[in-house]
Amino acid sequence: MNRTNDLKRRICEHKSKLDPNSFTVKYNVDRLVYFEQFQSINDAIAREKQLKHWNREWKENLINRSNPNWDNLFDYSL
Repeated sequence: MNRTNDLKRRICEHKSKLDPNSFTVKYNVDRLVYFEQFQSINDAIAREKQLKHWNREWKENLINRSNPNWDNLFDYSL
């Protein structure tokens, strides 16, 4: 189950490589370069499903608009 309602916990899971078979371990992905916040879990789920259908170029353009340097946005104080 992909639980994305706790961003800090999810990033810590990725950084600790909790699931050795995960995408994040396979491709060594552990930086947060983009995120969105929603008041409603249903809105968040709908957006996540929408983005899953986007091609890579569209996703990169979305990131580039708000974070052109692809800085790590994770703040350990979250």
